[in-house]
Amino acid sequence: MAAYVFKTVADPFVGKLSYVKVLSGTLSSASALVVAGSGENERPGKILTMRGKKQIDTKEIFAGDIGAITKLGSTHTGDTLCEAGNLYNVKPIAFPHPTMSMAMSAANKGDEGKISSAIQKLLEEDRTVNYSVNSETSQQIISGLGEQHLEVVIAKLKQKFGVEVALQAPRIAYRETIRGTAEAEGKHKKQSGGAGQFGVVQMRFEPLPGEDFEFVNAIVGGTVPKEFIPAVEKGIREAMLHGVLAGYPMIGFRATLYDGKYHPVDSKEVAFKSAARLSYKAACAKAKPTLLEPIDTLNAYIPGDCTGDLMSEITKRRGRVLGMTPDEDGLTKIEAEVPEAEMLDFTAYMRSATQGRGHFDTEFLRYDPLPGNLEAKVIAEAADLREAEEDD
Repeated sequence: MAAYVFKTVADPFVGKLSYVKVLSGTLSSASALVVAGSGENERPGKILTMRGKKQIDTKEIFAGDIGAITKLGSTHTGDTLCEAGNLYNVKPIAFPHPTMSMAMSAANKGDEGKISSAIQKLLEEDRTVNYSVNSETSQQIISGLGEQHLEVVIAKLKQKFGVEVALQAPRIAYRETIRGTAEAEGKHKKQSGGAGQFGVVQMRFEPLPGEDFEFVNAIVGGTVPKEFIPAVEKGIREAMLHGVLAGYPMIGFRATLYDGKYHPVDSKEVAFKSAARLSYKAACAKAKPTLLEPIDTLNAYIPGDCTGDLMSEITKRRGRVLGMTPDEDGLTKIEAEVPEAEMLDFTAYMRSATQGRGHFDTEFLRYDPLPGNLEAKVIAEAADLREAEEDD
């Protein structure tokens, strides 16, 4: 027996419903099934034949027939169900990758916790939908094949699970760095009675090529005892999560601890952590801070008569075309690098420009400096966002 799962439906009343076509043998409720790809064992629930929306209980489905099985926990669309010891794996459908992402927020208070569980059920139905939570922006991101596709998913959430959500453009995960070198003293002093806290650090901050961070201990003569050095580094690592321009994480710099002071009684790790954070803020503000934006690699596959328009569009979006080569199916592959912020509505453009004949994929590549004429807008948006979060 072999049956191919070609569709999955999340039914609010029946639960998960797996539609199958029996390729050989006979499928029955007594069958001991194995998922050919993963080796997971499955025990089918009810065996159903479908007549429109009507579900009819049946004992068996024969080769060549289509039916449905309830309550298959480990089976997904594209899997093949077989009998143990006689595995036969049908080549699964190659689903296109999601190309458009939007941020979701609950339309009604109290529905935030329902979104994730409802979306997980819909992911079983549609393998071209992706869902994730951006740990940096704390946004729930849903990705699909276009604006209309995402609207259908949102409508299903409301109709099937009673969860109403709103969509908005996702926030871009910018970064910050420094272009110059600066030094600053950080002093944390709390000696007003009782157990005191005292720590002073002198630090130098300078650019470091790439996206890494490096901490250098250049203390000579024990001006900062070695047991407090890790606290200084920890303080910097905590502080660099928030830059000095717009609050985005700071990358690409070297922090050198070259001098400091301590008190034999009052000095503690917490004091040196605070002193390091103060030094970081003071020095980075003087070290020509700048914003970095994420750059994506774009691989677009389009008909030959659309290449000129697409390359012009990439340039308008501040992108750079790297090359153009013939591809399969008579399409032309265009490789480019484009800022992520300019790609939010690219799916709609591709569909319109190629009459639905083209497709594309993107992948994060690196961070590049944000043009100066766009910095003020990004900084203002970040300030408005912080203000809104404080009000909430």
